[in-house]
Amino acid sequence: MQTLVMKFGGTSVGKAEAIRQSADIVLAAKKDWPRVVVVVSAMSGVTDALLKGAHSAAAGDAATFRTIAADLRNKHFAALEALMPPGAQGQARAEVLTYLSEFEALCHAVNVLGEASARALDTISSLGERMSIHLLAAYLQSVGAKSEEVEASDLIITDAHYQSANPMSDLTRTATQARLNPLLDRDVIPVVTGFIGATQDGVITTLGRGGSDYSAAILAVALDADEVWILTDVDGVMTTDPRIVPGAQTLAELTYREISELAYYGAKVLHPKTIRPVIERGIALWVKNTFNPQHPGTQIVKDNGHTHGDIKAVTVIRG
Repeated sequence: MQTLVMKFGGTSVGKAEAIRQSADIVLAAKKDWPRVVVVVSAMSGVTDALLKGAHSAAAGDAATFRTIAADLRNKHFAALEALMPPGAQGQARAEVLTYLSEFEALCHAVNVLGEASARALDTISSLGERMSIHLLAAYLQSVGAKSEEVEASDLIITDAHYQSANPMSDLTRTATQARLNPLLDRDVIPVVTGFIGATQDGVITTLGRGGSDYSAAILAVALDADEVWILTDVDGVMTTDPRIVPGAQTLAELTYREISELAYYGAKVLHPKTIRPVIERGIALWVKNTFNPQHPGTQIVKDNGHTHGDIKAVTVIRG
């Protein structure tokens, strides 16, 4: 039974039309893949807003986080209203309200204490993904697909290195298979929070930079998946930043070493740490565009035997 892990970034779930497009890609993939697992980021801009609320509360501001909570409620509810009829929104709306209440309570505590610990910041910044899974799963259900929201804190077991936690591979493999295989065996599409995990005691942690990509890689290895698709808002990895050079081309293939060098020298590509587990296991990895699904994208390979000397891409570090 072939398994595909798909990861959608923040712009791919940033508003109703993007969520609809992402869901269409999931449903199309489900026709070809018996087992599909979906990993999602927070809606674009949400994690930054949550952290702004936390930091402003720690600095003595007791108002900003409440304004942010209202803005985030409007953002998520607007997406739900555009995606599905009122009768299908109830559970997702209730979950969003629960997490925003938790956000306000946590920020209030931070405000009283006058500091935001790394552990508190992990819990607060995890709320974006924990809301977004309910939007995508609810929409998939509303169009007749079998789907279920899953928090990665039930799957990815980490150490207590808050802000950049390290997964414990054996415990994660056991927990992931126990939770996801029964769903996949019933033809259910799990929609999983990216970016987060939990300690053995159940305390929320986050995986640091590129955390949602890392989540997809960790789950792919735990499930012995066949392929991972990282879906973003560009046609794969480009020869340079297309915002600077409109004629930039998509690279059909890059090695792990090449993408590591691009990341080191300033390119906004996959963080090497996040994709290493997949590459080492020989799992096929693709970078694709949510908004141009016909484009083949870029495949990342361990090594392709080519000589190192061809110039593949130009990066830029401003200033």
